[in-house]
Amino acid sequence: MPHHDLVIIGTGSGNTIPDERFADMDVAIVEHGVYGGTCLNVGCIPTKMYVYAADVAETIRRAGTYGVDASIDKIRWADIRDRVFGRIDPISAGGQRYRQGQDATTVYLGHARFTGDRTLSVAPTDGGDPVTVTGDRVVVAAGSRPGIPEVIAASGVPFHTSDDVMRLDEVPRRLTIIGGGYIAAEFAHVFSALGAEVTLATRGPALLREQDEEISARFTELAAHRWNVLLEAAPTAPPEQRPDGTIVVHCHHGTIETDALLVATGRIPNSDRLDAEAGGLAVHPDGRIVVDDQQRTTAEGVWALGDISSPYQLKHVANHEAKIVQHNLLHPDEPRVTNNAHVPSAVFTDPQIASIGLREQDCRDRGIRYVTKTQRYGDVAFGWAMEDTTGVVKLVASPDGTLLGAHLMGPEASSLVQPLIQAITFGLDARTMAERQYWIHPALPEVIENALLGLPLDPESW
Repeated sequence: MPHHDLVIIGTGSGNTIPDERFADMDVAIVEHGVYGGTCLNVGCIPTKMYVYAADVAETIRRAGTYGVDASIDKIRWADIRDRVFGRIDPISAGGQRYRQGQDATTVYLGHARFTGDRTLSVAPTDGGDPVTVTGDRVVVAAGSRPGIPEVIAASGVPFHTSDDVMRLDEVPRRLTIIGGGYIAAEFAHVFSALGAEVTLATRGPALLREQDEEISARFTELAAHRWNVLLEAAPTAPPEQRPDGTIVVHCHHGTIETDALLVATGRIPNSDRLDAEAGGLAVHPDGRIVVDDQQRTTAEGVWALGDISSPYQLKHVANHEAKIVQHNLLHPDEPRVTNNAHVPSAVFTDPQIASIGLREQDCRDRGIRYVTKTQRYGDVAFGWAMEDTTGVVKLVASPDGTLLGAHLMGPEASSLVQPLIQAITFGLDARTMAERQYWIHPALPEVIENALLGLPLDPESW
């Protein structure tokens, strides 16, 4: 029975934990899928490489707005795909070779399940006999997977998820996406920009409902002009496939005929596939492993991080949590705690969306006094240059100027939000941020300056 000082399950952010400080430890790493985890192989990185190509295509289509006549001769989907995975696949393979080449590291390519206290049964992916592995300490970083509605999963009709849709041989003529969240919105942008006729069907009354209500409403309206958006379109029967390959989706709006079906209805933690409870790990009702602020589980000597335990399915959060676990493994007498007080996020759709802090509905629901300002990109000089008519920065603040939240929709929103992340994180109030620094004219960040200055603050509360 192999025994190790440290066993890590998952090679996403978990793979970043062992560095030169772990050189004198016997470390085991278990991976049941492609080495490198979700972000590298099927998530953040490849999707954003596709998004960049989609952005280029849309820029060309809109060039006439600026007096530049341009057209797209051809979308070479296979070349786009091969550019993406021609870079990513070698990184994944190289990461695996690197770990396998370390003298004090053992890589198990197989699926791990808890069978007891810090005890795992690993079933090799090559079909070999399971091996039982134990560790003094265990880190669970096994991520999440696409959640598939039972009505679709049980139908027998072929469908895609974010795990495989980027490796298609060609762009489908008609693509129906089930879902209305960030994965659905990003793939709707990618596939429509690169040639598909996209239908977006969501069970809810709006798209991106996790965003501030005003941003969600604005985005839903814009999306309806670009894609066939069906709201409150929950499935009413299992999908069917005709002999010619056409897929028929049944929803409250009737039937949708499509050439390919992409399911993007959210992701679920992999705790059930690990038999987490058999290892003494408590699990939330939604499947997340329970952890404290040091990332410790309810089992002695076991930590968890990333999608399998965090309410934030974001790579930057998983990386932060991995650093906390790394420190606490090395310095158990001086533990650090995770800081998720101000977690930003972005949706790389068209237009981009970025957010940090409280939404207007959060303030209203919690009885927090607040003021808001929504500033249009088109009200500043660079916005004029862009001919932008839809971009906005929405700020939520206390009447005394304390910034509570920021919500952006428009070009470069994922970058433009960063000074607001810094302000909210370090407690810089709206007046100080707006008035005590220069804002480069006529750069786009002036839209933030104007939003800050436009907040209807209460002078008596300063």
